[in-house]
Amino acid sequence: MRTAIVHDWLLSYGGAELVLEEIYKLYPSPIYTLLYNSSKFSKSVLSSAEVYTSFIQNLPFSKKFYRYYLPLFPLAVEQFDLSEYDLIISSSHAVAKGILRHSGQVHICYCHTPMRYAWDLYHQYMLHLGIGKLLAGFFLHYIRLWDYVSAQRVDHFIANSIFVAKRIEKLYGRQAEVIYPPVDTEFFLQTERCASENYYITVSRLVPYKKVDIIIGAFSLLKDKKLLVVGDGPDYERLKKLAGRNVEFLGHVSREQLRDYLSKAKAFIYMAQEDFGIAMVEAQACGVPVIAYGKGGASEIVVDGKTGILFWDQNKDALVQAINKFEKLADKFSSEDIRQNAERFSKSIFRAKFKAFVEKVF
Repeated sequence: MRTAIVHDWLLSYGGAELVLEEIYKLYPSPIYTLLYNSSKFSKSVLSSAEVYTSFIQNLPFSKKFYRYYLPLFPLAVEQFDLSEYDLIISSSHAVAKGILRHSGQVHICYCHTPMRYAWDLYHQYMLHLGIGKLLAGFFLHYIRLWDYVSAQRVDHFIANSIFVAKRIEKLYGRQAEVIYPPVDTEFFLQTERCASENYYITVSRLVPYKKVDIIIGAFSLLKDKKLLVVGDGPDYERLKKLAGRNVEFLGHVSREQLRDYLSKAKAFIYMAQEDFGIAMVEAQACGVPVIAYGKGGASEIVVDGKTGILFWDQNKDALVQAINKFEKLADKFSSEDIRQNAERFSKSIFRAKFKAFVEKVF
């Protein structure tokens, strides 16, 4: 069986790349991607992969300002020639699913989300690029049409959550098997619970849609409670200006440091509506309760009242109420139960389910 793997771009190491690593371990095959920054993957199993890039790799400043080349992404992915392969596995949150398939081939797409640039984050993207309304309207029509048509090229969809499976059905009219992303539950373990370190924690890339500003706003009303913010991003300076003295920014930390901070936290807080939310699982693997906005993947990760608290309005008042509720129930949460819940998302379970699905359809 000759297999090829297609991934949107390899410019940073995040949740999608964790999934790609596990797929590559199961099927060590050539990887086709629009852009590749090898320095970001020097410690990854992907560093040994045979990687093929698109013509965008050679365009000026493409690795840093890749979003400006979005109109070229469909053309770039369609120019890959995969005619020599029997099985194509795409890992897609943008255009990887649009690879051209030939007769006799099987294309399985692991979909992290339907393309957000075309649907959910369209207005943010256009505002960032400063594109005029007329041109933006034309581009929106083009990218949405291509996104829908390219989704019909996929033989079998796998979604990373029930939430994403429903969006695949709504936007593309396609059914999807649900296989949750792999989380390193063997690494994220409870190292120590220390009652004296009385803080809450959030871990996130600091960008607008993560809604970290709402979390900070809630803690401006909870001045007697401490919040640690782990992560970096374009919103870093703006968020620091919003924060009071009870909010501490740690920036980027190592995995070992992250595990330690999580293990000693009172609870993990998350405000974004996520397609899945690996950070929430990592926190629970450390035995830490999660307080999260309940729409999206959070409702599939957190067992409300047992492994955390869910709230249903994306504003600071709702979060304050959820934290106060948690404070009253904190002694009832069992770190063992929380850890056991996280085991549902282990790497071994992902590998077993993914391999079984491939064997079923190919």
